[in-house]
Parts: sequence; structure tokens; C-alpha cells
Amino acid sequence: MEIVVSHEQGRVPVTVLHVQGEINANSYEQLQAQAQAAVEAGTRDMLLDLAEVTYISSAGLRALHYAFTLVRTDSPAESDAALSKGLRDGTWRSPHFKLLNPQPSVLEILKTTGFDMYLEIHHNFRDAVASF
Repeated sequence: MEIVVSHEQGRVPVTVLHVQGEINANSYEQLQAQAQAAVEAGTRDMLLDLAEVTYISSAGLRALHYAFTLVRTDSPAESDAALSKGLRDGTWRSPHFKLLNPQPSVLEILKTTGFDMYLEIHHNFRDAVASF
């Protein structure tokens, strides 16, 4: 797996992690480390470009959730109560961690596991950056 990092400017600065290859038990720690490094460098909003990810395993899903938790804030809108209520109502999406262009097989995994319930999935790069 390879990860290329870029920085874009929406309404706020957005760090984009462009991932290539499989996110699995052999590579998920690399994604977690890259997300951690970005947050330590000041990232508050992160877009994960999955256009060139051919497969994601349960370890890869854990890495996505890890990145989500890294940029989650302690604001009332992101509290555990708000998150639980929003998930139950189908109205809550992470304002700080979003996904871009998952391939059909990866998108199916994201939907089957419910990640699409709390992570916005975009199919256009400019729209994704502008959504932050």
C-alpha cells in the first residue's frame, strides 16, 4: 500500500490521504500512522481518497474508524449522545473525516458494515473538499 498526502483549501484546510493498494492486516498500521502524523502536524479535517484501493479488510475498517476518532472533537455536536442519536435517526455524518471515490467492491463493504451511516462518501474531488 502507498499513501500520498496532499493539502487542499476548502472553507478550512483539508488533508487528503490518497491511498493505493489494499488496506488489510499487513498495511492498516501504515494508514493509522499516516493519519496520526497528519493530526500531530495540525490536521483537523481529513479526506481519504479510496479511488485506488482495491480491497479493504476488517483491519482496514478499523484503520478508517481510528482516523475518524483522531479528528473527532469534543464539541456537543460530536458528543457520544449526539452521535448515538444521529446514527439512530440516520442524520449524523462526521464533519471532519470523509471518504472519496471508493471502488464498487470497497463501497459495498462500507455499506454492508454501516460505515456509510456516519461517514460521507463523495464521488467528486472538488465537491468533497468543499464539503468541509
